[in-house]
Amino acid sequence: MRSEPDAGQFGPAIYAGWRGSSLGEITEALEHRLIFRLTGTLRNCSVLDVGCGDGTLALACAQAGAARVTGCDPDARMIARASARTIGGDTRIGFAVARSQTLPFPDNSFDIVTCITVLTFVPDAGDAIREMARVLRPGGRLIIGDLGKWSIWAARRRIRGWLGARLWRAARFRTAKELQGMMMGAGLTVVSVKGAIFFPPWTALARAMAPLDPALGEVTTLGAAFVAIQAKKSPRRCRTAS
Repeated sequence: MRSEPDAGQFGPAIYAGWRGSSLGEITEALEHRLIFRLTGTLRNCSVLDVGCGDGTLALACAQAGAARVTGCDPDARMIARASARTIGGDTRIGFAVARSQTLPFPDNSFDIVTCITVLTFVPDAGDAIREMARVLRPGGRLIIGDLGKWSIWAARRRIRGWLGARLWRAARFRTAKELQGMMMGAGLTVVSVKGAIFFPPWTALARAMAPLDPALGEVTTLGAAFVAIQAKKSPRRCRTAS
């Protein structure tokens, strides 16, 4: 049985190892399926991935047809890894070291902004969401995917924090309602709320329960380790996913 890595040791190598594990592969596939359902079509759109890590989602957005993709992350190691993955490759992708609360981009710059499993680790998450709303073009879509509050995964992570893992000790797990409130507070209109990863963090159960996961995510976020919300900035100019 292989579980998720210790959050206190996050870095490019740990990300790659987690993604290469069976549990990591299953969970990431379900998360990406949900993210791309909420983004809708990316063709001819400009995309910003806030907290892009090693660039995996940014690369997937480019492969899905986005006209321009930008990734930013406060960890220079992650940006170096992400940039290295695009050397000699797709020139539509660029990366920058930046914090979610102070994005170095002009107002109304992107058609789609994604922020995946980031806000749990951002104390002033409301400020970060307002920044993402600022750089989003009118009619654009913000997709936030974060770690759900009421799940076995969250309980396990809290225990890690109590046992000394500093990152999990400082983490804040939010409900879908809390995330929606912050998005509406930034002037956005919430369009869709979904859940994913309802199985415990154990590979055998993940394999058995993964086929049922999308159906559960359509009806509830209670028990979901991953909560995804789509909001739009008015007026609408891009096609909105349902």
